[in-house]
Amino acid sequence: MLVSGPLLAPDHALSRALVRTVPDSVTERLSDLGNIPVAVPVLVLAMAYAARRGRALAAGAAGLAMALVPALVIPFKEWTARPGPLEPWAAGYFPSGHTATAAVAYFGAALLVRPYTRRAWPTAAALVLTGATAAGLILRGWHWPLDVLASLLMCTPLLLGVAWADRAHRAGGAGGPGRLSRRSTRRSSG
Repeated sequence: MLVSGPLLAPDHALSRALVRTVPDSVTERLSDLGNIPVAVPVLVLAMAYAARRGRALAAGAAGLAMALVPALVIPFKEWTARPGPLEPWAAGYFPSGHTATAAVAYFGAALLVRPYTRRAWPTAAALVLTGATAAGLILRGWHWPLDVLASLLMCTPLLLGVAWADRAHRAGGAGGPGRLSRRSTRRSSG
């Protein structure tokens, strides 16, 4: 059980200062942005759009990243068994699954649609939606600040994988990695 450490005292103090400083009706709506039925459809739509535009590798990487979220979050929750800010009798609050879902869904979607917008709004929207989810969870008292921060850090490699898959696709041309170079080779040799 995760009950000691140098970061827990400041984490508890920050949580005590923030919890319920905003009405529950507001913070509950914000934290709902990290629910699977809210966040995942955004990613699925972006995946379908990217795949239709010929970026199936990046879309698949985004889907894999989302599938890996519970595979990473659940074992950590069981291992740490950290109690919640308002429910000290309950366990499994570290890391925040809602934050992880929001981060991978919204930033994954932004990575997939950004090449078609030529603007920064997809990334800004992902930042706002993920930040709103995190703030709602902390302000409502459903998660400690470190639960949320850990989720964001845990999701970073997943999102870097999506970005890498997208770059690999673009480096290989419209047909996929390496496909264009094989066509060119066939034409020159035959």
